[in-house]
Amino acid sequence: MGYYERFLRHSKMSKSNNFTSGRIYQNVLNKERRGEYLGGTVQVIPHITDEIKSKILASGEGYDIAIIEIGGTVGDIESLPFMEAVRQMQVELGRNRAMLMHLTLVPYIASAGETKTKPTQHSVKELRSIGLQPDILICRSDHHISQDNRRKIALFTNVEERAVIMCEDAQSIYQIPRTLHEQDLDDLICERFGLDVPEADLSDWDRVVEAQLNPEMSLTVAMVGKYVELPDAYKSINEALLHAGITHKADVKIDYVDAERLEDDDSLLAQLHNADAILVPGGFGERGTNGKIKAITYARENNVPYLGICLGMQLAVIEYARNVLKIDANSSEFDRKTAELSLVSSLSG
Repeated sequence: MGYYERFLRHSKMSKSNNFTSGRIYQNVLNKERRGEYLGGTVQVIPHITDEIKSKILASGEGYDIAIIEIGGTVGDIESLPFMEAVRQMQVELGRNRAMLMHLTLVPYIASAGETKTKPTQHSVKELRSIGLQPDILICRSDHHISQDNRRKIALFTNVEERAVIMCEDAQSIYQIPRTLHEQDLDDLICERFGLDVPEADLSDWDRVVEAQLNPEMSLTVAMVGKYVELPDAYKSINEALLHAGITHKADVKIDYVDAERLEDDDSLLAQLHNADAILVPGGFGERGTNGKIKAITYARENNVPYLGICLGMQLAVIEYARNVLKIDANSSEFDRKTAELSLVSSLSG
């Protein structure tokens, strides 16, 4: 489910909530090798598209509404089988049971001082060329989109003007539900499916936004990892810290510390000195582990709150064993001799 599960706190996702092209093709190949297609030629249509449809139906089983997102960009070769599967499902389910919502970009051209609707028009044209007509357009932009442009988009994309929804950049992603609600997006969906439901209660979202945008305190967490040049590698941890900050009305700043550089550069310890807490996340392999252990030692000796996640906790145990218990400790993940020594010790014991 990617980013969504991280902020839909009332929803619990499973492996059925996400499937990739690779999994689809692998399932079809396995069926072919088991003879389930009776020796027939395996093709993108209908075999790949049928597999996609079965996955979609399985993920929505037992629910009234299923929201299915197709990632990528319209026109990409990778997404074409998914688009075709959705086209087929719209026909099979009928207009009152299927709705197509398309997210597009409305860029702002600084040199011209205006927003441009052509990319949205072209994207919808690409969709229509494969038999898909959007019912709703969500238009992303980092600038205000005028009512004139909204009418223009509606006219050239064959979408109702009220179904062209503006989604301009916000200070917080948690402001987006109210932005969509204020443009009656939820009413449009309920009207289409004939749902008789009460008015949306966004008080929880409002409390989250209020806590995030108006914190009562600030603190810094030093995150010691070896993928710090790619912060998205720690996206789930970053979001968890953000959520914890929202709960306590705190602005949590993350100060990334390169574990590899820390091994040989003691000047980076200044970042730990300025931190209110130290976090060592998970990782794989021995690279950078000595820098992480140095950070763990600093946290223990200076009584700085410490959280080790996965490998971070494993290294905390190793650090304590080495520096406090004076044991020549290591992990079999890094040193096979450690595993052999443990086995001999347990057998001899």
